[in-house]
Amino acid sequence: MTPESVMTLGRQGMEVMLMISAPLLIVTLAVGLIIGVFQAATQINDASLSFVPKLVAVIVSLIIAGPWILTIMTDYMRRLLTDLPGLIG
Repeated sequence: MTPESVMTLGRQGMEVMLMISAPLLIVTLAVGLIIGVFQAATQINDASLSFVPKLVAVIVSLIIAGPWILTIMTDYMRRLLTDLPGLIG
């Protein structure tokens, strides 16, 4: 394996990681921002008020984006395992 191929594998792995984590992180950020504004407006400082809606939003987004995330991960692993003999040899 050349240093270029190692860097390419690392870059592709980072891209896949960012792609599969982006929907969940964006939903969590948006819900957290909305709950934060609501808490600031009403002056309610309860930790469960911010935790429970984020948890529900992440579960819903995982249900919605789950098949896409699974497709991205399996395509990456299939491509990686198919190219593995050429990378080693």
